[in-house]
Amino acid sequence: MGWRGTLQLRYDQLEHGTTLAFEHDGPLRVLRTLYPEGTSVCHTVLIHPPGGIVGGDTLEVAITVGRGAHALLTTPGATRFYRCDGQAAAQTVRARLAPGARLEWLPQETIAYPGCVASNCWHADLAADAEVLAWEVCALGLPQAKQPFSSGVLHQSMAVDDIWLDEGRLHAGDDWLLNGGPGLAGHRALATLVLASGSPWTVERREHLLATVRALLPTALEPVAAGATCPHERVLVVRGLAPMVEPLMALWQRLWAALRTAAWGLPAPALRLWRV
Repeated sequence: MGWRGTLQLRYDQLEHGTTLAFEHDGPLRVLRTLYPEGTSVCHTVLIHPPGGIVGGDTLEVAITVGRGAHALLTTPGATRFYRCDGQAAAQTVRARLAPGARLEWLPQETIAYPGCVASNCWHADLAADAEVLAWEVCALGLPQAKQPFSSGVLHQSMAVDDIWLDEGRLHAGDDWLLNGGPGLAGHRALATLVLASGSPWTVERREHLLATVRALLPTALEPVAAGATCPHERVLVVRGLAPMVEPLMALWQRLWAALRTAAWGLPAPALRLWRV
């Protein structure tokens, strides 16, 4: 039998700043809450003590951000989907933002080990003027350890309300997808970054955000092939591919910092966890 873990997080904006209340059941925990920017933004470090997700494990995270509150969530290490024998493994994150709330979902990378059968889903529901800045960075296999993604399947999805859905099924046996030019073209690390709002942006703001991102994207296809677009008047998306996860994560951190300032006028603190 697998582990079942649930974690419910509730952020509220009070007179002295953003506060967190939470409940958990099973192997999901809040390691620490930090306030490196003062009390207005609650930085939260989430941990999964078993260290990996195996067949039969089901992890569910429910995030509620109250009116005017601002939460930033990250993890101290990668999310690891290990080889599964029989049942699939699943992680689901659902975020609900009240009017004027802000959420930053910035976990370390997800690693799909050879032989995994896994589902990794994230969804945000946004009220008016709420905004979310989130990413998903994924590595297929462990190329440096000579463990290629030779078997297994990873289902991934990211969604905002009912206006944007990014979903894919990465099957190790799909050579056209993994190695074909219209697919991953031989890359084994991929990433998505999304900035979304509960209310439409003006054309001027949308163009400013796009210009901010595109100024940081590589002009060549190495070491990262990446592009940005606004598929909806409330959504900006950046997609990237690379042979290894490290250059992707480095670029995504720069994009996060630039968008944080361009969208919200906030500096980007150097998170110590990312430097370990």
